[in-house]
Amino acid sequence: MAHKELKIHAVILAGGRGTRFWPRSRTRMPKQLLNITGKSTMLEQTVERLRPLIPLDRIWTVTNAQQRVSLCKQLPAAACKRVLTEPVGRNTTAAIALAAIHVRHAANGDALLAILPADHYISQPRAYRQILRAAFDVVREPRRMVVLGIPPTRPDTGFGYIERTGDPLSATQFPVYTVRRFTEKPAFEAAERYLANGNYHWNAGMFFWRVSTFLEALNLYQPKTFRALESLAVHIGKRSYQAALKKIYPMLENISVDYAILERAASETGEPRVFVIPAEVGWSDIGSWAAVYELLAKQAGENIFAGPGTAIDAEGNLLWSPKKFIAAIGIRGLIVVDTPDALLICPRERAQDVGKIVKELEKQKRKDLL
Repeated sequence: MAHKELKIHAVILAGGRGTRFWPRSRTRMPKQLLNITGKSTMLEQTVERLRPLIPLDRIWTVTNAQQRVSLCKQLPAAACKRVLTEPVGRNTTAAIALAAIHVRHAANGDALLAILPADHYISQPRAYRQILRAAFDVVREPRRMVVLGIPPTRPDTGFGYIERTGDPLSATQFPVYTVRRFTEKPAFEAAERYLANGNYHWNAGMFFWRVSTFLEALNLYQPKTFRALESLAVHIGKRSYQAALKKIYPMLENISVDYAILERAASETGEPRVFVIPAEVGWSDIGSWAAVYELLAKQAGENIFAGPGTAIDAEGNLLWSPKKFIAAIGIRGLIVVDTPDALLICPRERAQDVGKIVKELEKQKRKDLL
């Protein structure tokens, strides 16, 4: 069949601010552009995972004007030519739709599309690529969409969940299940039930479909956004593009792709359209400094230093200061992050609250610290 010839493209969503990684993460140099878990940055790791599967000139990145220059410095030249810049943030539906019309233009027709976050950690890249291949096999069929589901390891209330049906479509290496429904970030008691049930997975925001499948769904569920982007599409490759983008893009609805398309497609009656593949690939969204500690600590109570340091009667601390010597005495479970103009100190269990500091700094109009 003709659709087997479709080329694979990837879209990396890289416009976030990563406020919970302040003071390292700033507006111009956010989490995805930092070396949070090793020597290379989160974005560099994301591209490196894809390189054996997808040519660099088919790896697209969606970002914003503040981050574009820094982001391009981290991308190989062929991928830098595929960077798309949003004039304003309009959530994931608009970002993916912008990429979809550009991929359609570049492919001169239809293509297979992976939508991937720029700032996630995956410890098993080879298994990850195998699952990506399985997802592409499913979505070669028109109207089908796939989401990767992370098997939950704890009753986490910070993720949305995907409920799947009990029986897989196939007995392949990676079973494919029909999605029954998407659920919001749950209360703790519900998260415990989901964990015990076995049919729920964390929604990691990794999606797969044909360009035509996505645009048809966009036309069905978000017709105004579809029409607006089709009016932009005629300007791609022309001098008029930037002016048209600045005029059209701010008018798009600010809504996530989960709400706008996936939840609605999954709730339709008739032939199933949305599928989930469980992905055990050593995934973490690295959502806070506490998550970094959990990733790097090889044993309970270990102290993690980013530079020189020593600890006496201290345990479970993340002490980030690459150049300054840190001496820790008698402290437990602290996060300490030192940058030239700011110092963060907080208990590990309060790491999720670091974003509140950013909001406070915004109120105080401290742009120098943002």
